[in-house]
Amino acid sequence: MYELVLVAVVLCILFKILNVNNSPEKSIFYCSNQNFLDEFLKRAPELTQPYVPTRFWGFSGHIQTIVQSVISRLHCPLVNGHRISMKLTDGATVTYDLYHAINQQKEMLDITLAICPGIGNNSESVYIRRVVYNAQLNGYRVCVLNHIGTLATVPVTSPRIFMYGNTADYAAMIKDVVRRFPSTNMVCVGFSMGGNLITKYLGEPRVKPNNVVAGISVCQGYDANRAMQMLLEWKGFRRLYIYAMTENMKSIIRRWHTALFTEDVKRKLGITERQVFNSATLQELDDVYTRKLAGFNNVTDFYNAMSCTHHMKNIRVPMVFINSKDDPIVPPPLLEIVRDAALKYENMIYVEQKFGGHLGFYEGGFFYSNPLTWQDRMVIHIAHALVADGNKKVVDDLTEFEEENNLKVHRTGSLDTASESDSEYSSWKKLGANLKLESFNAGMTSDCTSLDSSDPGTPTQLTPPNTPVIRRKIPLGLNVFPQ
Repeated sequence: MYELVLVAVVLCILFKILNVNNSPEKSIFYCSNQNFLDEFLKRAPELTQPYVPTRFWGFSGHIQTIVQSVISRLHCPLVNGHRISMKLTDGATVTYDLYHAINQQKEMLDITLAICPGIGNNSESVYIRRVVYNAQLNGYRVCVLNHIGTLATVPVTSPRIFMYGNTADYAAMIKDVVRRFPSTNMVCVGFSMGGNLITKYLGEPRVKPNNVVAGISVCQGYDANRAMQMLLEWKGFRRLYIYAMTENMKSIIRRWHTALFTEDVKRKLGITERQVFNSATLQELDDVYTRKLAGFNNVTDFYNAMSCTHHMKNIRVPMVFINSKDDPIVPPPLLEIVRDAALKYENMIYVEQKFGGHLGFYEGGFFYSNPLTWQDRMVIHIAHALVADGNKKVVDDLTEFEEENNLKVHRTGSLDTASESDSEYSSWKKLGANLKLESFNAGMTSDCTSLDSSDPGTPTQLTPPNTPVIRRKIPLGLNVFPQ
């Protein structure tokens, strides 16, 4: 008798955690421009269909998130590309992986997905490989930024790794891809922290290549200050997630501590390795290390400067945001930011799904999910809908843009550049806090500098390659992070 009661209690708890009494639901769309939304959904009807999570565990945001971060490594598609290396003026070595289309149809436009992974991730992360593989099969070229410090085979050559809102590395990748493929249409795609980064990049007051025609953000948190405060709470076990992220960051820093903690850096910034490695949370780590590296007096100002929420109003291309309500890392209160933005700015669509977790969205089956997730499929459908007819729904009135932001934009064709005069420099400063460290004023001093270039006639090498070999440096004068 007691055994039956115990089994019943265990089953009740299990069913409560797994939320198996739920049923698939359609996504909810937020957009202030109904004509834009209707046309978009006409081109991507798959978005209007219900998302069907894996029956046994797919209705739990926690399990979706854990499966994505841990168990999914057992099923990783093999993708082959070329690793390209660039040297920035601050001495940092930036790499990205370039993948060519597998089944490109003649009538299809030349489209490149420019992917920015989440915190501590790179082109070798499983969820990135799935998206890349599906994009290749659907005729897309893909480039994936490898966040500095995340690849064990690529050494850190300057006293910094990646940062939440430093768009310098991503901008350098965009610039280099456009140089290689001048006629391509670029769709910026970001996951989690990468979503924040590409949104900030698209909204920053700089002239971007005309090739950049759209943006897609998946599971980002929008406001680093609010997100960090919520992650420090035990509600929804969020404290456990930030512990895992903190340990991952510390492991990356520990791997490259020789390059990061030079005597000069420690003396100028007043930091030590012990302070960093003793940090219990990301906020502590950022307070004792990251914000000092970026030149901020306190971590609050640092998070404000790193967040994309202040730049969303300046985005001039169509942008689609995706979030799930059961994401344990991005709680529902944070979704108010993007919901309000989508209802205010005509070029934005916010897709809200009830289930999916953080970068999970596994679908189909009872216990074993389908090889591709809903997220993998929808990124391709959304990209196709945004650029299907070749029209670039871009707000091109730079005069209006200048008046709104009290600045003058330096026009140089499709170059990604910043203003150059002292008066223009002052105008940039009025926009709010930006990275202050001079090293982040990182111009690109070379074209592709590794032996695995994709230029015609150049020997290629499958990723992951060995340490990139620098061949030549050609000044291109790209100011990828204006101050």
